[in-house]
Amino acid sequence: MMGASVLLGLLMAFVLQGHCTESPSSRRLQEGDCASRTKPPLLFNSHNFSMDLRMPGVSPSNSDTYLCMAFPVPTNQDSYIVDFIPHASMNTVHHMILFGCQSPSSASSSWDCGGALGTCKDDPSIMYAWARNAPPTKLPKDVGFRVGKGSGMSYFVLQVHYGDVSAFRDHHRDCSGLTLRMTSKPQPFVAGIYLLMSVDTVIPPGKTVTNADVACDYASYPIYPFAFRTHTHRLGKVVSGYRIRNGKWTLIGRQSPQLPQAFYPVNTELSVQYGDTVAARCVFTGEGRTSETVIGGTSDDEMCNFYMMYYMDRRHAVPFMSCMESGSREQFRHIPAEANVPIAVSPDQMSSMMHMGHAADDSVLLDKRRGGQGADQDYHLEQVTDWPEGNLQLGQVSGLALDSDSNLVIFHRGDHHWDLDSFDGRARYQHRSLGPIQQSAILVVDPAKGRILKASGRNMFYLPHGITADRDNNYWVTDVALHQVLKVSSDGRDRTLLALGEAFTPGSDSSHFCQPTDVAIDPHTGNVFVSDGYCNARILKFSADGKYLSQWGAGSLDRRQRARFQIPHSLAFLSDRREVCVADRENGRIQCFIADTGEFVKEIKKEEFGGKVFAISYSPAGDGLIYAVNGDSPYHSAPLRGFVINYTSREILDTFSPKRKQDFKMPHDLVGGPDGSVFVGDAGSEEVFKFSAEKSHRSVKKAGIQVQELEEVEAFIQTRVKPQRNTSHVAAAGPEKQTVDKPSLPVVQEEKKTVKAGRENGAMAAVIITLLLLPLLLVVIIGVFVCWRRNRHGDQKAEPRSVVGILGRIKGKAVGGLNLGNFFASHRGYTRQGFDQLSTEGSDQERNMEDSSDSDNEEYSAPPLPPQPAS
Repeated sequence: MMGASVLLGLLMAFVLQGHCTESPSSRRLQEGDCASRTKPPLLFNSHNFSMDLRMPGVSPSNSDTYLCMAFPVPTNQDSYIVDFIPHASMNTVHHMILFGCQSPSSASSSWDCGGALGTCKDDPSIMYAWARNAPPTKLPKDVGFRVGKGSGMSYFVLQVHYGDVSAFRDHHRDCSGLTLRMTSKPQPFVAGIYLLMSVDTVIPPGKTVTNADVACDYASYPIYPFAFRTHTHRLGKVVSGYRIRNGKWTLIGRQSPQLPQAFYPVNTELSVQYGDTVAARCVFTGEGRTSETVIGGTSDDEMCNFYMMYYMDRRHAVPFMSCMESGSREQFRHIPAEANVPIAVSPDQMSSMMHMGHAADDSVLLDKRRGGQGADQDYHLEQVTDWPEGNLQLGQVSGLALDSDSNLVIFHRGDHHWDLDSFDGRARYQHRSLGPIQQSAILVVDPAKGRILKASGRNMFYLPHGITADRDNNYWVTDVALHQVLKVSSDGRDRTLLALGEAFTPGSDSSHFCQPTDVAIDPHTGNVFVSDGYCNARILKFSADGKYLSQWGAGSLDRRQRARFQIPHSLAFLSDRREVCVADRENGRIQCFIADTGEFVKEIKKEEFGGKVFAISYSPAGDGLIYAVNGDSPYHSAPLRGFVINYTSREILDTFSPKRKQDFKMPHDLVGGPDGSVFVGDAGSEEVFKFSAEKSHRSVKKAGIQVQELEEVEAFIQTRVKPQRNTSHVAAAGPEKQTVDKPSLPVVQEEKKTVKAGRENGAMAAVIITLLLLPLLLVVIIGVFVCWRRNRHGDQKAEPRSVVGILGRIKGKAVGGLNLGNFFASHRGYTRQGFDQLSTEGSDQERNMEDSSDSDNEEYSAPPLPPQPAS
């Protein structure tokens, strides 16, 4: 019975395919016939099925029309595309592209996607492209394009470019499209597309040869190219793609774009790894043209595209990558001569259908590459408790970055703090008379051991906030007191190379900032992105030399519910996606935008964030990983912790925090290292924490005691004996009111947190004091007993010494050795000045550290004063 069903299914698929594959005699289809060609998913067995994606009987009225149609992925579970079967003719269709995305741009049966509407609301991934009667594409065994639940692709969007409208003079309707062969069986390797594309080539009229060169450095996990496709319009002669490693050029693929634009097999076993360069050259001729030809979307324009189809380990899979950087002349001087030789195309070749015929070879290559790989391991970020090895002597840690050598760069405030009276009602800094921070505010630290490699930034900054490093190892920093963005040299000479904004002057035009928070750098163009900030609610874009380019506010898929930024606090540049993501702190969300245009792409907002997201960082690993840290909120009870988020699916993959969770006071910034480590800078505890990937469920014991318990006890002892300064919490209510629409948080609510923290620390202190006083009590008892014996048996009669006198003496000595007032005042939550007010960077909750002024001769600390109201 099952065999009959499968046979019937295959027969139906064959009939449908044959009936709708276009030929000159079958192109003229009625709308009803064409619509009936799109069938529901056809099940072959419990795992394998097929799906038809067809245009719904369209008849474009203009040349160079781009039409799109969306199809939901037919399953909520992960599925894999293993085969693409095109149904189109170059007599009607110029080319077809299949995209995968989360949200199509339209819910219509079909729509014009050649203009502003586009294909998808979010970032689409190209999975397949067809042109010029290309044959079907079959993927190697154990390789598939992942779609569905965990991929971030809930829809297919089929784009069809109808080049010459003269094919529709008879007003027939078209149902070109694809059949997808799919399986629900997980594939060990996930396929993806790497697109190299020129965007600025100009072909002069009559010129015999014009080259379009594209090259990018590769910065992700290894990929294994197995097929390639070239695409130009009529002027293209040859397109070649290469991998460059240590100066050596290795051919990935080379073909004439005038042949059927299929995916042809890569005949050389090769990989592309971190540090390699991928490059492509398109050779054009301008002969026969009377005007310049540019890159564009019409058939009279040109294109230069080299598609590389690859697979990679599914744990690190990235479905789509692109490169649009123009290659340098110097670099392309060494391109092999073959790239400049046109491939002649005969009429017979133009009409032939060229099959890939690579499945067997690719299976062999796949088996080779599969060797040596272990089973999937479950990894979790855990704190490295012995990092750093020494005391870094930090102030409030406001920013972290990695330089081009992957060293950790720490930006801290030294002895300066953001206090209640740091700014007036107009956001003007009030402590200029104190001068700049005299300590080195920028420290470069060895990420492995935590040793300081170099220090800089003395007498330059007032209230540091964000930092990033460009590819030349210059530091781009923000200072909320200066209201400036500064480009600073890293050579130790503390030179300011570029200053954006006017010192100590807040503003909201294109030449002023108001407490800017962070900077992101586009490594390809050098463009500078600034989040501004506490008073303003915008992202500004500048050129590498500081020229203002554009700005934008918060994004929304629904313009009727557009919510403005409430403190854009942190930025991350997604180099592989050409996007900028923003930690919108008070809105508790992450928003991403296209770097070139500022167009909104997506939003990530989770209940687990607890209403606040303080900082983000990005790694291109897998589908893209976003690291984030949250902050305290009076409206939520979410713990302070870090998050690892799948960019594509928006799924939280992992959370992390110190082994003693209370060590997170106010995590303010974080950065991910190339080895998977994550560093978190905490402005409250004035520390930097390191987290690294460990296998879950680890159980290692020493002498019957788990190592984790020993580490916790040791860390506790080190914490208690380490000299600490007094901490006070000061609320900057003024900045908060300037930066958000709703009023700032009542200080009394934040003081409750201080009381709670104080009680916890008080209980611990009481235990320690009790243990310390036991020997004293024993001495008192012995002393009383000795005195009693002497008075009773002594020859000389005298008035007995009182117990109060003895206690008074002991007490007098104890004052110098154990001043209870000083002891409590040295622990957070207890001070002689009562409960301290909260410090916030407009509710940043950053602690103001003050040295205790208690005298060693005081017996007790003064009683707590009542809470001070916010001003």
